[in-house]
Amino acid sequence: MRHIISILVENDFGALSRVAGLFSSRGYNIECLTVAPTDDPTLSRMTLVTIGDDSIIEQIIKQLNKLLDVVKVMDMTEGSHIEREMMLVKVAASTGESREEIKRLSDIFRGRILDVTERVYTVELTGASAKLDAFIDTLGHNTILEVVRSGVIGISRGEKHLRV
Repeated sequence: MRHIISILVENDFGALSRVAGLFSSRGYNIECLTVAPTDDPTLSRMTLVTIGDDSIIEQIIKQLNKLLDVVKVMDMTEGSHIEREMMLVKVAASTGESREEIKRLSDIFRGRILDVTERVYTVELTGASAKLDAFIDTLGHNTILEVVRSGVIGISRGEKHLRV
């Protein structure tokens, strides 16, 4: 099962390396990893996506809590949460018909066209990973020239929060 784990870490040199090392040394895979500072400059928030059953995720969380840099860990998948990812897609748009189709699909998926040249459109899309995957599938791999994705970020709904 896919899990989104949010980790509050001290904003120190090597914290990311120690978290990633924990995963690699135990043979766990990180599907996606996003790191950024929080409103507190001494803390960073890592959001990582991994796949595993409940016992594996429980073990990962226990091991993360043992790391000195880790302040707090939360499995976002346990409760109601919001997740988003941003994607930039460069697509071939050499004919009037292909330009109209890209514009139509961008509107349907609530994307924005950021850059237009004679032969290429660059589209920005934000949403859940499944939405971004669906956009790529709908476009077709023949028209896609380049894809850049930010990785998943998430936040719990309601009163639950990850803060010291």
